[in-house]
Amino acid sequence: MIPNKKVALYTLGCKLNFAETSTIARSFAEAGFARVEIEHEPDVLVINTCSVTDHADKKCRNIVRRTMNANPQAFIAVIGCYAQLKPEEIAAIPGVDLVLGANEKFKLLDHLHDLSKKDSGKIVAAAIKETKEFVPSFSSGDRTRTFLKVQDGCNYFCAFCTIPLARGRSRSASIEDTLREARKAAEAGAKEIVLTGVNIGDFGTQHDENFLDLIQQLDEIEGIERFRISSIEPNLLSNEIIEFVAKSQKFVPHFHIPLQSGSDEVLKTMRRRYLTDLYADRISLIKTLMPDACIGVDVIVGFPGETEDHFQETYDFLVNLDISYLHVFTYSERANTTAVRIEEVVPMQVRQARNKQLRILSLKKKRAFYESQLGTTHSVLFEANEQEGKMHGFTENYVKIEADWDQKLVNRIAPVRLNSILPEGNVDIAILNSTVA
Repeated sequence: MIPNKKVALYTLGCKLNFAETSTIARSFAEAGFARVEIEHEPDVLVINTCSVTDHADKKCRNIVRRTMNANPQAFIAVIGCYAQLKPEEIAAIPGVDLVLGANEKFKLLDHLHDLSKKDSGKIVAAAIKETKEFVPSFSSGDRTRTFLKVQDGCNYFCAFCTIPLARGRSRSASIEDTLREARKAAEAGAKEIVLTGVNIGDFGTQHDENFLDLIQQLDEIEGIERFRISSIEPNLLSNEIIEFVAKSQKFVPHFHIPLQSGSDEVLKTMRRRYLTDLYADRISLIKTLMPDACIGVDVIVGFPGETEDHFQETYDFLVNLDISYLHVFTYSERANTTAVRIEEVVPMQVRQARNKQLRILSLKKKRAFYESQLGTTHSVLFEANEQEGKMHGFTENYVKIEADWDQKLVNRIAPVRLNSILPEGNVDIAILNSTVA
């Protein structure tokens, strides 16, 4: 490898992408590259793309342009989901030298023996059906919270989603290998690990293991104070998993559970694997066992064929559901999905109006949840980023707090009382004593 070179890495999209970018960054560090920001004239730029992000080509072009302005000779490689789905489109962007598909992205360094600029982007991308290897990853750089990749790919082919086409079939490491990665994160100083993947509830199927087995053993890892489960499908969030989290000392009472629609008819068209009754049952059990649990929900508005009545069903279902916040997505057409063949297209202005309604509902839900927590005692993991003399962090049940900056609290856990909601929406606290973990 060519010595004394600088690399910049830019990540678009999800927590899983950030975990994978960190793993790639560590491989560059081991090869002798210094990591820099785009503005500091990198010799190599790696863009990790997302297929869910709108206008992926535009965002790629903007990042490439920034890099070329900083260093016109920078070698630019594009990887990730969008690179797998539309490699020719990316390779045609002026300044792009290399495009790697899902099966090749972790072998990026093997392609960098010649860093001279190319006339056009070279594409190395195998068919997605050939992508069968699982590469473990965890994010680094923020010692406070680490995203640990425990699963990749998906065997579900929901009508709106390109993820199986971009990442391949569901796969994971063994529990033993996953525990090894978690210990590495602990050694790096992480206090909290967020378990992430494409469909994490599907963990372990190829090893005759399962997600419940995994979290039971992760609960015994020394050095990690908290584990948080990222998005998990409602049909895979079993009663046993909920009951385990309720009694665990390390797994926190915070769930993010995709719903996508509150209409059973739309759910069937989407090819989701549950109906609203099952979803409501999961929420009810969580709140019965963990009354202070925070529950986030993904919803898509404007799916083809979603009538005003269907949307009203969704709105009413969410109003009556004991949840804490929403992530609202406006449906956008994706090539090679079955949804694009549905003729009843919802006009974009209608999609946007429905999105706005649900975002307002989300603000109300979040405010109500925060208000329900005022006067109660929780533990907060304080983060390292200072903003205008303030520091932030999250309680175990995902209430975002604000406090005066105190370097001694960074990456520490302290008991607090939640006092009041500040104008910008964070919660003011009182630290109860000087004992921190």
